[in-house]
Amino acid sequence: MPFQRALDPTKRIPLAELHSHLGGAVDSAILWTLAHQQGIKLPTKNYWEFDRMVTISTDRKKLEGVTALDKEKYHWTELIQSSPLAMEPTVHETIGGAYRANHVVVHEIRYNPMKRNRGGERDLDHIILSSIRGMEQATLEYEEVRAGIILLLDRTFPFKLNEIIYQKTLKYQHRGVVGIDIAGPQHPDFRMQEYADLFQDAKRHGLGVTIHTGEEGDLSEMKFVVEKIQPQRIGHGFLAAHDRALLRSLVEQGIVLELCPTSNLNIGTIASVSKLKKMYRALYEARVELTINTDGPEMYGTTLWKEFNFLRENGVFTEEELSELRSNAMKATFVPANGSVGLI
Repeated sequence: MPFQRALDPTKRIPLAELHSHLGGAVDSAILWTLAHQQGIKLPTKNYWEFDRMVTISTDRKKLEGVTALDKEKYHWTELIQSSPLAMEPTVHETIGGAYRANHVVVHEIRYNPMKRNRGGERDLDHIILSSIRGMEQATLEYEEVRAGIILLLDRTFPFKLNEIIYQKTLKYQHRGVVGIDIAGPQHPDFRMQEYADLFQDAKRHGLGVTIHTGEEGDLSEMKFVVEKIQPQRIGHGFLAAHDRALLRSLVEQGIVLELCPTSNLNIGTIASVSKLKKMYRALYEARVELTINTDGPEMYGTTLWKEFNFLRENGVFTEEELSELRSNAMKATFVPANGSVGLI
């Protein structure tokens, strides 16, 4: 059976999405309606202009000011999601939509609650609980789906704020918050070393730990993460393909990489399909455990189905290898095998 047909959701092939940012996962039409329901003043009254505001096209890497453009797009998606009114339907629709369109039966969604409380105006607990209710509603409607929430720390935040987010992760661990992550661009005041104890504590409490690293800059931070923190997974991490010793460490420790092909190409962290193929093949041939993800399907105009078929059509992986990667994601999820934590 051709892999494209095998991934047809009508064929009931189950998929797992492990790396999806809520800020990039919500359909533009839903964001448009939520913005108007909350009375948010948008810079345009034209829906199609708004759609371009919150999505990233394939020619986007040709643009200048990439980081600023990213920040502006996420500014609007996070602002619109910054209320309990918005968080519940965004999570609910994201999980339900992925199941209906791509048969995603294991779904982890990650977001930073402090980027959704409007600078302290909204209560963090209300934001988090609303996302949990949206997740629980979706898993009640679609009984085949297991889901979990990963809370994000941010490199641009001082340690004190990130520590508050971590405490919220512990507080809602029994309600479906399954892991912790840190993301955001490199920042001169950020030191990963300051977070080693926090991540080790998270592992001791049974939380999943995944860390954005090895996507930009040099590999010093990723080497520290692999050696001293030893997370279960790493977000992106494809630059490890350039370091044989680091590849061996990833394999020895069983650290799983969350690859996001379309996202990497659209934002220009990988310059071309040929370079992507070279790095992904190096990772695979070194026997690093890989998973395929969207990073945010709506913002990047993709789906898991599209990601797998893109990789197959461009000769990055064979059908058999892609089946292996799909299986890796099922095994690497932080969501318990018996269902969403919040419903246990």
